[in-house]
Amino acid sequence: MRLRSVKERLFLAGLPGMDLPFSLLVLTLLCFGLVMLYSASCAVGQYRFDDPYTYIRPQLLFALVGLAALWVASRLDYHILHAWAWPLFGLSLVLLVVVLFMPEYNGCRRWIVIPGLGTLQPSEIAKFSVIVLFSHLISLNHPKMKSFSVGVLPFALILGAVTVLMLLEPHLSGTLLILAIGAVLMFVGGTGLRWFALAGGGALAALAGALILLPDLVPYAASRLSSWLDPFADPLGAGHQTIQSLYAIGSGGALGLGLGNSRQKHLYVPEPQNDFIFSILCEELGFVGATLVILLFVLLLTRGLVIALRAADKFGALLTVGFTVQVVLQAALNMAVVTNTIPNTGISLPFFSSGGTSLMMLLGEMGLVLSVARQGDRPGL
Repeated sequence: MRLRSVKERLFLAGLPGMDLPFSLLVLTLLCFGLVMLYSASCAVGQYRFDDPYTYIRPQLLFALVGLAALWVASRLDYHILHAWAWPLFGLSLVLLVVVLFMPEYNGCRRWIVIPGLGTLQPSEIAKFSVIVLFSHLISLNHPKMKSFSVGVLPFALILGAVTVLMLLEPHLSGTLLILAIGAVLMFVGGTGLRWFALAGGGALAALAGALILLPDLVPYAASRLSSWLDPFADPLGAGHQTIQSLYAIGSGGALGLGLGNSRQKHLYVPEPQNDFIFSILCEELGFVGATLVILLFVLLLTRGLVIALRAADKFGALLTVGFTVQVVLQAALNMAVVTNTIPNTGISLPFFSSGGTSLMMLLGEMGLVLSVARQGDRPGL
């Protein structure tokens, strides 16, 4: 077998093309999301900025950049991430510290303002770096994952550092998502089951400690909890967004009011282009449209797991599980918030909600999954 050049190894020359089912699912979600974003945001853009294209215009640009990132990532050898695992994590910690000194927006500090370019959300980079670092460590130490010193302690320290910084923003939804992704990767990676019970107790202790050490988090969490339990107790305040969201979902019925015909997006649902875009989708496309979106996310997870099972090595399998679980779990949490199944935690709907950092990172991650798929069942590469 001839030795492959650096260029061939880096850019996967001679390997099969992109996984067609996964690629089509990603493109379908992206196009569907862009259409719904324009429909949900055109009214608020017109009212606030006299421009119905305020939100969709930059999102289209971010989508193009993200598609380019997807294509490049799909052609790169994902094994190069081994060398970048710790530097990426270090960068994410630095950005999570920097964001704490940024101006507040709705009582939170989640975005770094870059003059002339827009904003950057460090939590998106943190999610990516945690998945890469966990996959790196687990793949190197897989035979020892059942021990506490190898299979629990380093991961707990990593998650602890990220958790503290994200709670300082505060960003509860992002914290819960990263903790859940980490737990899934540890479970798949072989961490002993007995440690998960211990981790549950530790998580509760950490939460109690956070509530004591971070007093600003107490009223923030209490407000979210009270408005979830009874949103109608404060219909013009904390419960307003949830109430309007439920009105939108209920008025959609089975088939919806029709694309573009939402009434709640006319400044009734606050920020319809962001966290509560799913409620506008339900209003315009009804139960059928909402079911279709859920099915697309389920199919994405299913295909992602197939790719993970066929991966050439443990590192590729873990990356694929981490990225696909992140997308689907985030979508599930967003839908749960919109339907008031869980408290409002401020989490976006992947591929649908407005947000440049999120979309570009998401498409880049999907490109890495396609890279794993291209090298699947070929352990010699």
